Amino acid sequence: MEPTTRIGADAPAPLPAPADTPAAPAPAPGPGPAYVFRVARSEDDDAIGAVDGSFTTGTVFEVTALEDGFALREVAVEPPLTKVFPDDDPEDDPEDGEDDGGDGDTGGPRVFVAADAEGAVAGYAAVSYSAWNRRLVVEDIEVVPAHRGRGVGRGLMERAAAYARECGAAHLWLEVSSVNAPAVRAYRRMGFTLCGLDTTLYDGTASRGEFALYMSMPCL
Repeated sequence: MEPTTRIGADAPAPLPAPADTPAAPAPAPGPGPAYVFRVARSEDDDAIGAVDGSFTTGTVFEVTALEDGFALREVAVEPPLTKVFPDDDPEDDPEDGEDDGGDGDTGGPRVFVAADAEGAVAGYAAVSYSAWNRRLVVEDIEVVPAHRGRGVGRGLMERAAAYARECGAAHLWLEVSSVNAPAVRAYRRMGFTLCGLDTTLYDGTASRGEFALYMSMPCL
């Protein structure tokens, strides 16, 4: 039987990806001087909106809801799954840093971008701070396909974590689909652990049948 990750009252700590599934790639080196990470500007809007967030994966997470928690099992899919995110609501798109508080007081929502050596947007992360529970929510993080595997996502998350510390956040928190195994593995490498499940979040959307996994990381 394939190994599982179990979350619940009597569950052990989350496990890394099962050994009998395709091995996760080694952590990418830091992005180095090729990328500059900064708050988004109004002139970045079109480039941010044009980032292709689709992905292809040979594994997904099979989710089993239990009475006292849930269990995950990473399973192979053949042919590989290609996921394209629909533009369900243009109002959900991240706004530029000047409009979202990028130049304002600490604690407002922010959008950070990674710019390559030519100044083009290579990825972005949209975050917001919730003061009542000291949580920095990673609303969205996407990397242009040609720049994936180069440490851009990690660099954006490190920038988000730095902002979280500025806000006084206790932890970072995000939601990811159960079919996005590459992202789950990447978040685990960054230090995130599984903390929750929603089996109905995507009902009534183009992503129905998928499950929402919640992950968090202490803000050290």
